Amino acid sequence: MDDILQNWLDRYLVAWRSNEPDDIRALFTDDATYAGSPWDAEPWVGADAIVAGWRAHRDEPGTWTFEGAPLALTAGTGIIQGRTDYAGGSVYANLWVIEFAEDGRARSFVEWAVEPGPVWEVQE
Repeated sequence: MDDILQNWLDRYLVAWRSNEPDDIRALFTDDATYAGSPWDAEPWVGADAIVAGWRAHRDEPGTWTFEGAPLALTAGTGIIQGRTDYAGGSVYANLWVIEFAEDGRARSFVEWAVEPGPVWEVQE
């Protein structure tokens, strides 16, 4: 798989651990969008908004672990599959869908985070 996706994931994890504005900003184009869910009606738009939103909702270092890997990359869109475990016991299965610019920064990021449990309940 192309190194662009693994490189971006590695840099994302650095930013997630540090919460430093320069680390976050380096991941995204100036006009990028960041949606915390595919249903997010108001994604963060622009690098400054992404940095501000990230820092306002940051996860403190040491409060989470992430295991994941690139799943697919095609036509400038990458998918990363992972799992996030939080110190308080919350667990999420993650899919990140990232559209890349030519320079390897994301111009669009959408997170799909799913909590464990049945997706479908049978109605009797």
